[in-house]
Amino acid sequence: MDKSRIKKFEDILSKKREELRLSLSRSQEDRQEAQEFGRDEGDRATASLSKEMVFRQKAQERGLLMLVDAALGRISQGTFGECLNCGQEIGANRLNAVPWSRYCITCQELIVEQG
Repeated sequence: MDKSRIKKFEDILSKKREELRLSLSRSQEDRQEAQEFGRDEGDRATASLSKEMVFRQKAQERGLLMLVDAALGRISQGTFGECLNCGQEIGANRLNAVPWSRYCITCQELIVEQG
């Protein structure tokens, strides 16, 4: 992969990393300011469900942040765009859609089938 394409992906990944970090830091501030919504059982159940949904969303964001950081690490190591399983080049369309992809589409399908 040429240097200009790698730089493009590095910019995209860096921007995504900052978006995720900002979102995660905002959620921590929101959590500290959150209050219970009332005293009856329905209000407590609603508050609990809301907290659980936010927790799951933030867990997904933390996981995505780890993938983005790993992709940026592969850029600095010079291995970005190579499948971690077979070593072949990851297709351009796949990287354009999901720049933090670790596997080529063939290996990803095999992993999903086995998993």
